[in-house]
Amino acid sequence: MELAYIPSPSHGVYYLGPVPLRGYAFCIIIGVFVAVWLGNKRWVARGGQAGTIADIAVWAVPFGLVGGRLYHVITDYELYFSEGRDWVDAFKVWEGGLGIWGAIALGAVGAWIGCRRRGIPLPAYADAVAPGIALAQAIGRWGNWFNQELYGKPTDLPWAVEITSSTDGRLPGTYHPTFLYESLWCIGVALLVIWADRRFTLGHGRAFALYVASYCTGRFWIEYMRVDEAHHILGLRLNNWTALFVFVLAVIYMVLSARKRPGREEVVEPGVSDGDGDEGAGAAAPVEDSETKSESKAKPGESEAKAEGDAGASGGGGEKKEPESAKKS
Repeated sequence: MELAYIPSPSHGVYYLGPVPLRGYAFCIIIGVFVAVWLGNKRWVARGGQAGTIADIAVWAVPFGLVGGRLYHVITDYELYFSEGRDWVDAFKVWEGGLGIWGAIALGAVGAWIGCRRRGIPLPAYADAVAPGIALAQAIGRWGNWFNQELYGKPTDLPWAVEITSSTDGRLPGTYHPTFLYESLWCIGVALLVIWADRRFTLGHGRAFALYVASYCTGRFWIEYMRVDEAHHILGLRLNNWTALFVFVLAVIYMVLSARKRPGREEVVEPGVSDGDGDEGAGAAAPVEDSETKSESKAKPGESEAKAEGDAGASGGGGEKKEPESAKKS
């Protein structure tokens, strides 16, 4: 008999009058807002302008949702296109089923479009949003808890999750909460990226690559604990191979990028030069220009008097200066 366990919600949909509020979608929405909020703070600290992250997210988020759904449907096509299945279910994103690999890949395409429109380098944008994406994943994983899906093997540990309405034919019971493990891991990844970024001044996409490599490490071992149906290749689940492949790419990128472009970008957004996202340096320049122009427009008499005064000061420091009225006469 289990002494303790994590209870699952009795249902994943709540109604506000006739409007359905789905826990899975709610977690994704909160995650997006957190990612944009943290990304904006990091972007401004790097010298960018407030609001740029949100503007580009308008492109990245929809692309990411489509990419995540496409990856899930393609890799688990039998759930939607096999005999007895309804292909229309492939469009029901709110019922669960988003692949992070597709979300990151196609989301990057959307971010690239947004960055290109603003004249911003994509690697700099990716570095700013990297820990925010990890936190968004940590929050989004709780959507699996609402749907009672993607859990691990049976266990009687105190933090086991209770499954009461299994949709995959498994008996109700207590299982490893792999959604919780991945959520905690993603929080750790976010903290690691923030620390490493400050400690080593990561730039040119290396903070994002660190996030990718760190996430893949956790996903690799968490995938071993999951019991949901998956395609296997040479004894490993498809997501294990994907995590391994993406991990290698991320590490290679970090090494090559550090050799080719060490340090961090000096300017991440055109027209913004200070760390507060304001054009402070640009605002100071006109003051100097106006002073220079005022000196150049001085009357000839004033310039000659000033020159004579300077010569007198250098020749004999004890001589009295001419009265101001004499200079202007």
